[in-house]
Order: sequence, then structure tokens, then C-alpha cells
Amino acid sequence: MSKERFAHDALLSIELGADDRAPGGVITVALCGSREHEPPCPLAPHHTRAERAGDEVRLRVLFAAEPDEESRVRAMIDDALAAGMGVTPEDGTVSWRLVGTWASEVRPEEQEHAGRLTGS
Repeated sequence: MSKERFAHDALLSIELGADDRAPGGVITVALCGSREHEPPCPLAPHHTRAERAGDEVRLRVLFAAEPDEESRVRAMIDDALAAGMGVTPEDGTVSWRLVGTWASEVRPEEQEHAGRLTGS
């Protein structure tokens, strides 16, 4: 089997001024075992983008996985975010409330990036 492209979205409530990178870090730890590791990601090569609007942070996760691993990867992302806390690259902590998560389609403008993930 070959890896396919997937997207997953989440909405978090995070205190203003808190580091938006922490949720992406917990996703990386969940999927890879560590925030820092040699490529490729062992289960699902991924990329997380965070966009803040006030105290809401929208996460967009692109990932590549074998089709039979898709639901497992999504569950791992959801479980990591549901924990509600993560560590920043500077070893600070950030807490959040998970508002919701959902599967979504890879957008046309993301296809090239997602394609690079499938080759990882």
C-alpha cells in the first residue's frame, strides 16, 4: 500500500499570549514519540499550522498515512489535543480547552505540500 493525503482540523480555546506551537508539539509527540526526531515520521509524516483569532486557535494538520491507518492517526491527534496541555519549544507549558476536531479534505492549494508528505 502507498500513503495517501489527509487533513484534520481542530479548534482550541487558548489564553491570549500563550504559545500556539504547543498543540502541534503534542501532535508530533503522539505520532512520532518525540518533538525532535530524524525524518521520516514513523507512522504519519505530518505538518501542523495554527491560526489564532483572539483566544481561539484553529489547527490544520496535513498528514500522509496508509489508508488503513487513517482512523488511528486521527484518533491519536484527537487524544493528544484532548489532554489539554503541552510543552513549548522553550520548555514552558500551555493549557487549552479542546472545542472540537473533525476530518476534512485536503484543499487544492495544499495538494503539493501534502504530496511531499506522502513521499516522506
